[in-house]
Amino acid sequence: MYRQVAVAIIGAGPAGLAAAAQVRKTTRDFVLIDNGGFGSTCAQIGSGPSVVAAHLAAGLARSSSLPVGRTPANPGALPIDLDALPAEALIAGEARFIGPNTLRAGGQTIAARSIVIATGGVSVEPPYWRDFLGDRLLTVETAFAQERLPASVAVIGLGPAGLELGQVLHRLGVQVIGIESGQTIARLQDPLVNQLALGLLGREFPLWLGAPALVEPRGHQVLVRAGPHEAVVDRVLVAVGRRPNLEPLSLAQTGCARDARGVPLFHPQHLRLGRLPIYIAGDAAGGAGGLAYTLEQGRVAGYNASHRKPIAFATGVPTAVVFSEPNIAWVGPSWSTLDQSFLMTAQAGIEALDGDLPPRTGHHRGLLRVYADRRDGRVLGAAMIGPGCEPLAQALAWCLERRLTVQQMSELPLDQPPVTAALRQTFNTLAARIGPARSKRRGWGPLAWAGVGARG
Repeated sequence: MYRQVAVAIIGAGPAGLAAAAQVRKTTRDFVLIDNGGFGSTCAQIGSGPSVVAAHLAAGLARSSSLPVGRTPANPGALPIDLDALPAEALIAGEARFIGPNTLRAGGQTIAARSIVIATGGVSVEPPYWRDFLGDRLLTVETAFAQERLPASVAVIGLGPAGLELGQVLHRLGVQVIGIESGQTIARLQDPLVNQLALGLLGREFPLWLGAPALVEPRGHQVLVRAGPHEAVVDRVLVAVGRRPNLEPLSLAQTGCARDARGVPLFHPQHLRLGRLPIYIAGDAAGGAGGLAYTLEQGRVAGYNASHRKPIAFATGVPTAVVFSEPNIAWVGPSWSTLDQSFLMTAQAGIEALDGDLPPRTGHHRGLLRVYADRRDGRVLGAAMIGPGCEPLAQALAWCLERRLTVQQMSELPLDQPPVTAALRQTFNTLAARIGPARSKRRGWGPLAWAGVGARG
């Protein structure tokens, strides 16, 4: 079957769905292609199941015993009104290019004026580990597919996904060891917030830092070594990163330029591949942005794919939230990229009771660190650990988008629960250090974070 459409979107995760929502504002002549069931990585195997499992774990923790048993059911895909789309707009199957604007998918040949690549990413596995570990090796994709929980797990890689899953498994009664080759967890670069995070999370399960993990089979189990440590566990969960899921696409047929990883080179703001009628968004683009950034890229790609001339949109403030307990979050550029010669910081403690946690966990100690430019008082970013950090990070991102100074932020009408009280304390501290003369009011306008989470 041969058909022509205005736009073809490959992938029905968050980036693809955001692109489809934008395209629908301009035209109904599009198709949405997906090979793995319509829904997002976040909802199916990422933060969605982690949060659901965390609530279940919190409930189970109230009992005196936590037997090894069945995992919670997969909470399913992100709620999508698929009925709002005509049946012919949804194509189930693997897409591959047979030309720069032609695809083959689901037994159909599809010629599209524009194409959006939103195929997401897949977990990276160390070379050969699958060969000698077999089903003893778990990934983010398979962690929630187990019928029974193992008695013990080594989580290798303590980025956001590994940290969330490790804590959930621990609270479900699994003996967990967390292993990270570096000295930071959850991609935290702020040294003080990272130090506190290590202390808080290290109380729940052992953290082996600073050495790569080595594994070898031991009967039905696995011997894991890292530096001076070693242990025998039932399963190894690898969460060392994700790579763009691009191999099935036959990108060579498009003639696009690619980097050493095979990721197409694209404009970081309008997301177009050179002069081709192809756009890319989300994990497929090879960045490390969170869900909000993925959705933003999807909207940009969808808008430009459905208009004749692409527009270079300014990218939003980088924001990431780790759904551990307590939450971990950071806003703005990473600590290592900040100009230390003009950097000024302020911090405040966060201590509050999260009612969703079992009583034995008590109060969470936390820390908020806010960064500002001492020359003019402009707020640059923040890092934090504590309860309720998700809305706090989102509010800070909005303030950074508006290029507010610490003086302006100290004057914002904030509620007074402990978390926002800590935020006000940091603003007041910074404003007092800078003084009114240098804390200039700046106009509200877009702030471009060029190159963050994308490649040009």
